Amino acid sequence: MALVNPHGGGQLKPLLLEGQALKDEQARAASLPKLKVTSREAGDIIMMGIGGFTPLDGFMTHADWQGVCDGMKMANGLFWPIPITLSCDEVFADGIKTGSDIALVGKRLDGKEEILATMKVTEKYKIDKSHECAMVYKTTDLEHPGVKMVMAQGDVNLAGPIKVLSTGGFKEKYGDQFMTPAETRKKFEEMGWSRVAAFQTRNPMHRSHEYLAKIAIETMDGVLIHSLLGNLKPGDIPAEVRTEAIKVLIDNYFAPNTVIQAGYPLDMRYAGPREALLHALFRQNYGCSHLIVGRDHAGVGDYYGPFDAQKIFDQIPKGSLETQNLNIDWTFWCKKCGGMASQRTCPHTKDDRILLSGTKVRAMLSEGQDLPVEFSRPEVAAVLKKYYASLAEHEKVKVELKGHSAA
Repeated sequence: MALVNPHGGGQLKPLLLEGQALKDEQARAASLPKLKVTSREAGDIIMMGIGGFTPLDGFMTHADWQGVCDGMKMANGLFWPIPITLSCDEVFADGIKTGSDIALVGKRLDGKEEILATMKVTEKYKIDKSHECAMVYKTTDLEHPGVKMVMAQGDVNLAGPIKVLSTGGFKEKYGDQFMTPAETRKKFEEMGWSRVAAFQTRNPMHRSHEYLAKIAIETMDGVLIHSLLGNLKPGDIPAEVRTEAIKVLIDNYFAPNTVIQAGYPLDMRYAGPREALLHALFRQNYGCSHLIVGRDHAGVGDYYGPFDAQKIFDQIPKGSLETQNLNIDWTFWCKKCGGMASQRTCPHTKDDRILLSGTKVRAMLSEGQDLPVEFSRPEVAAVLKKYYASLAEHEKVKVELKGHSAA
């Protein structure tokens, strides 16, 4: 069997220039008006660069924005669940003529600024930010990190096609783990995989996550553990620590040739159900036939019901996506079962169940507690404990330095 088609049914559409074309555009970009982009926008640029957002050719128009907000489809009818937009302030917008080119400047992972892309501005428009938040995030509460991002945007959106000049340092930092859609597709074909489930994670994998991935392996050719490498909310565990923790889990507890670990360059939007659809959409570009959707996928706080992200796949028009949702029920450690189970497989009461969550794991580690075996494999716990110990040591040094300077 063949892999699923890229979204839109055509070929992958990476916008990253190479060779002489890249050198020529970099030279041209140096003299263009420069717009600094946010971390979220930089991630979107890089995803378009590597083909992860196929078939987009740039940032969305007002008609696209309206259609995506209100009906999850662009002006041309293409299914898309979350607006991919670029904003600026009114002063910058007033100085740019429609039809002219600009350079988009962002921060690399090493903190240095560089021109990530050039863009031909085809449209300038304003949006109702509250409307976007209400439709996409289902709330206008500024405590929601996604809402906070939208409301902090500039007042004018710019639309137009882009040419991508850089991957922002992701390849340099993460090496082979930073795989493009073309690379994952090639790897799947080499391994003879066509039924591939993507496991989305922004956290290290605890026992519940391991269980989800292994359920998928039972019925699929393999699983892509696909880790977010962009920005998270404060308190979340950095990508490099997460990567190491996932590697020791794969090395010690998964059968060979059943799992590939890779990462992608987006920031989290925490849009719950809508983000679950976006996760499925770009996993289709990466070649995955399924997306594992468990409890509270891409959620934050109590803004979404625990299984809203599963239900939304039944609410979109048939044929919107080739990549299908692989729904898995609430999972936990059951003391009577003596292992991991779900509500579909375990007959026991809630008193027998130990519910696992990344939040609970982080809280225990930050307090210096050991993780029980029901929560985490010992090799994973050791990686995380080392990270939290380094945080505690760093905080101790800061307090000592502050004390010295006060004296």
